[in-house]
Amino acid sequence: MTILPAIDLKGGVCVRLRQGRAEDSTTYNDDPAAQARDWRAQGGEELHVVDLDGAFAGTPRHARIIAEIIAAFGGPVEVGGGLRTAAALDAVLDAGAARAIIGSAALEDPAFLADAVARYGGRIAVGIDARNGLVQTRGWVNTTEVKATSLAAQMASVGVKTIIYTDTATDGMLGGPSLAQMAAICDAAPGCSITASGGISSPQDIADLLALGRANLHAAIVGKALYDGRTTLAEMNAAARGVRGAGNVS
Repeated sequence: MTILPAIDLKGGVCVRLRQGRAEDSTTYNDDPAAQARDWRAQGGEELHVVDLDGAFAGTPRHARIIAEIIAAFGGPVEVGGGLRTAAALDAVLDAGAARAIIGSAALEDPAFLADAVARYGGRIAVGIDARNGLVQTRGWVNTTEVKATSLAAQMASVGVKTIIYTDTATDGMLGGPSLAQMAAICDAAPGCSITASGGISSPQDIADLLALGRANLHAAIVGKALYDGRTTLAEMNAAARGVRGAGNVS
């Protein structure tokens, strides 16, 4: 399993939100490029970046800063937030992103998604954000009646190779991931590489995800727990490799 430290951008700085609420944010670093370099120095193999302002506005808001982050990290960076047009996808991929994450538009604009997959193949990932198993869109503002598992299966059927699943009820709460829902998403899209997100706060959480035994569960995103010093990237990487005794893994 690969651990992706997260950089969430709001107002040009690195923040973390609780349960995706824009009004409940904590600022951690006012130099996102420096934060990217730090994650790389700590052993980050890949990086997850979200333009939160872009997600809420529906169009990217941090293009320059994201380009700086990609250059500073020096490894694969996936980027999401407001990527709802072909021009927005082109811009972030031309800036060097390894993957562009389509969120709301995957549900709301199937033709756009199909065209993106046809043009970019595996460089397109889909972010599925859900609360109580139901898909949320527009920066988690709108809750739909679409089951996350149904959308995951649909994404697999149109050729999406990577799905990033975020349980928005657990995100930023440091209470552990929703294991049952993660297993269900993996089972719904067995041909996709699944990334877990939301609530992952300790090496034990990584061990619990690995214990699900889902071969397509390939990665996990960690944010607030790293920023708050509850664990280290080295400990999480060790847990992801199945090293016993990493952090609080029993």
